[in-house]
Amino acid sequence: MTKKKKSTKPVKLEKWKSTSDKQVAPPPAPLPPDERIGYAIVGLGHLALEEVIPELMACKFSRLAALVSSDEEKMEKVALQYGVKPEACYTYDNYDDLKDNDDVKVIYIILPNDMHKEFTIRGAKAGKHILCEKPMANSAAECRQMIKACKKAGVKLMIAYRIQYQPHNLKLKELIKNEQFGKVKYVEAANGQSSANPEHWRHVGAQAGGGALPDIGIYCLNTTRFLLDAEPTEVFAYKYSTPGDPLFKDTEELISWQMKFKDGIIASCMAHYKVHEVKTLRVHAEHGWMFMDKAFAYAGQQLTTARAEGEMSIQENIGLAETKQFAVEMDHFSQCILNDKESDTPGEEGLQDHIIMEAIYKSAETGKPVKIKY
Repeated sequence: MTKKKKSTKPVKLEKWKSTSDKQVAPPPAPLPPDERIGYAIVGLGHLALEEVIPELMACKFSRLAALVSSDEEKMEKVALQYGVKPEACYTYDNYDDLKDNDDVKVIYIILPNDMHKEFTIRGAKAGKHILCEKPMANSAAECRQMIKACKKAGVKLMIAYRIQYQPHNLKLKELIKNEQFGKVKYVEAANGQSSANPEHWRHVGAQAGGGALPDIGIYCLNTTRFLLDAEPTEVFAYKYSTPGDPLFKDTEELISWQMKFKDGIIASCMAHYKVHEVKTLRVHAEHGWMFMDKAFAYAGQQLTTARAEGEMSIQENIGLAETKQFAVEMDHFSQCILNDKESDTPGEEGLQDHIIMEAIYKSAETGKPVKIKY
């Protein structure tokens, strides 16, 4: 019997398309299943069941290895659906036993925000690398404790931002960096959706660490920082909640803020829990603008640019292939582990957002601009 050859290079197929049509990427070249990085998914709510676990099935370097949930009946059903063995299913109480499961290399924490710190620190002590959903925690102080715990344990910590791995946002960053339309002068970012369940943890202040800002406003904040490759020096903010609305008894409905960057760039951002879905981003530059609809969505991004050319106004739609955003994000972390590299969104990235969010809340409460202290 001949020995199997390992290869992560794509299978080479014969050429059939002309250059008149958009070219396609090479076929996937996944690692064999037993060589992929095993993930334990902690928390079996909407995000885990609707997005993360299904996309793990499409990963090239990652695979599902274990489940952790407080709902054992739900976990048993999910385990049967995805072929997870009963001995690889854990409750919150025996979560620490993951230390004895060599099949698990990464713990992906998808829990209410107030649980991120505890489960990150416990996971690090179990010797596992940590992928933690955003926002990283409920405060900058908690973020620092999480970073410290992971460094002490010698494990990697990545925050699950998607934008840094999404093709349209990467293209937009490239256009900005290359000053395709001159220097950027102003940014507008809006992320809104309509909520309906006042009992959901996102509307319980102690669990969410705030309202619209840490949940969906963080996309406007983090994406602007990423695209400009810069940090704001000052913020000014307003927040509002409709009186008597049970959805907003202790979390904000709306938060609107501006961020001042070097060279006079201003970013105007909005997060809202009571509007029809909007996820838009517009970058104004000297000689044109760049606009993205569905900018922060799981799919459907549409990137448009405009510029003047003589007497003409030219608009272009930049079509890019869709990716499975959570799969790309997890595979990035798996490759970082396989190659012993730092991720593009480490714990320090999550900490930076919390420092800025705390300044935004302070401004909204005092009605005054707040300078950012890093």
